[in-house]
Amino acid sequence: MSLAYRLARPILFAMDAERAHDLTINLLKVGALPPALFGAGGPDDPALSQTVFGLDFPNPVGLGAGFDKNARVPDAMLALGFGLVEAGTVTPRPQPGNAKPRLFRAVEVEGVINRFGFNNEGLETFARRLEDRRGLGRTGIVGANVGKNKETADAASDYVIGIRRLAPLADYLVVNVSSPNTPGLRSLQGRQALTDLLAACLEARGSRRTPLLLKVAPDLTEDDKVDVAEVALASGIDGLIVSNTTLERPDGLTPAHRAEAGGLSGQPLFEKSTSVLRDFYRLTGGKLPLVGVGGIGSGAQAYAKIRAGASLVQIYSALVYHGPGLVAAIKRDLADLLRRDGFTNVAQAVGADHK
Repeated sequence: MSLAYRLARPILFAMDAERAHDLTINLLKVGALPPALFGAGGPDDPALSQTVFGLDFPNPVGLGAGFDKNARVPDAMLALGFGLVEAGTVTPRPQPGNAKPRLFRAVEVEGVINRFGFNNEGLETFARRLEDRRGLGRTGIVGANVGKNKETADAASDYVIGIRRLAPLADYLVVNVSSPNTPGLRSLQGRQALTDLLAACLEARGSRRTPLLLKVAPDLTEDDKVDVAEVALASGIDGLIVSNTTLERPDGLTPAHRAEAGGLSGQPLFEKSTSVLRDFYRLTGGKLPLVGVGGIGSGAQAYAKIRAGASLVQIYSALVYHGPGLVAAIKRDLADLLRRDGFTNVAQAVGADHK
């Protein structure tokens, strides 16, 4: 943890969690958090670069969806050293999300519980911001995570609207059917519903061929995982993001946090999400790129995801506890671990535990 964040953390933790998050976004937007303050800057270790679904990533450490729901600060986050930044989830129409409070720090286990409900400013505002950064010639890989409005009965129609609008603007697209905070959303992970949805999304992408990924939940049954893997392979999508937050409440949480509704992320999710990641690597035969998400708070945990089958990883909740300097620390430790095990490039380590 950097000295700057060590000093700032008590102030942030004295605030309501969502207010602290909004303040952080605003500070990033006005350039009040210089990357050098958190150890960012300079080229990445060449061992961390790789090409995945046709995109050249300078390093595999990404920012997960949910941090920058409205695409306000993707370039500020890239400047902190991320190899990719995923903005969203965005829905066609603006929506306020669920009632506050809806974000909680489970400090006792370095976890986070949220029940936001896809609160966002809507597709057009989101798209205009991506258009502006393209117009300014900004570089760096920025993905767009797409969802449905709460009241939309025909879910596929919302995903199609989002993908059509964003395919020319984002470096990759994510179909999010795994948030626990939108009623009925996770039912879209069933075999037939998912087959139909992905077919519609791929058609909406058009001839541009922007990489299209599917984000899945960690709370899938064994049969669910088989169905998702088979549909994903047959559909022609470009990858899976494994996984979203969990509805489970493992040991270690206080009674108050166990009772809070919403999805749990952070350290309590690491083992479960990594196990599900391992299953999907096996079920897809390593033929589909996987993005490992859930509980990563160190270079060793990022490396564990990679060895389990992830080509890329994403973090979010750990930033709450360790600050922006975590990005540089993970990259440094990851490069050291690769060399320790005789790998000259991160791609060589992907799925190593299965070999």
